[in-house]
Amino acid sequence: MADSAKKILFVNSEMFPYLPEGHISNLCRELPQAIQERKNEIRAFMPRYGCINERKNQLHEVIRLSGMNIIISDVDRPLVIKVASISAARIQVYFIDNEDYFRRKAVYHDDHGKFFPDNGERAIFFARGVLETVKKLRWAPDIIHCSGWISHVLPLYLSKAYRDDPIFTGAKVVLSLFEDTPTESFAPGLDKAILFGGVKPKDVDILTETPSGIELAKLAAQYSDGIILGSPDVNPELVSHVGTLGVPVLEYQKEMYASDAYADKYNAFYDQILK
Repeated sequence: MADSAKKILFVNSEMFPYLPEGHISNLCRELPQAIQERKNEIRAFMPRYGCINERKNQLHEVIRLSGMNIIISDVDRPLVIKVASISAARIQVYFIDNEDYFRRKAVYHDDHGKFFPDNGERAIFFARGVLETVKKLRWAPDIIHCSGWISHVLPLYLSKAYRDDPIFTGAKVVLSLFEDTPTESFAPGLDKAILFGGVKPKDVDILTETPSGIELAKLAAQYSDGIILGSPDVNPELVSHVGTLGVPVLEYQKEMYASDAYADKYNAFYDQILK
């Protein structure tokens, strides 16, 4: 597909200007624009964290996409979809929202620095919210590029729960790993809460007992078609695990981020995955 336009779905944990500048948020802001400028079609998603100022960033609800409920651990929670535009980049960003999961003002930790006990469920809601919204958009991606730990449930669901959906037939998952992978443990029961559709207990046995973000990242890597090491500080245990999977890996190269050369590298990597 190197000579034809691709459809790339970017599923991001964060993007500037909605969260503060940093390596991940800046990359997730710049990459979709760069890939779009290379004659591809893109969509971008992130969670609507409570610290995002809706008025300043001109977020508004998309009624036609909102309205469905997602059941996690036997609790029905409404999915709300909001959208904002980055006019300078000609990009629309879709936000996954829910009052229980994403209205708190902090992102992943409370005021005392404690990891939110429902962060695992928040990742589940985010993954299902993205996939259900893309179905409603009737937009079939060629590549789904997941960046940031809260996107790490999506590769499993695409492989086991949504693979037979015609919107996702042929879609490949690229996973970017960064230094943001939590070492804290999720609340017990994540291995049961994550079960959905065709996902069986044996598919998520790595999440039994009290898993941390490291185990969730390993699971994401297991169900990905290509992996990008997006920073020099990816957890060494994860890097070692990735090396055992036999999938294409784009190694971190500091020099390519000094210019927009990384976008050409990423674009070529997408083509490699689609061959």
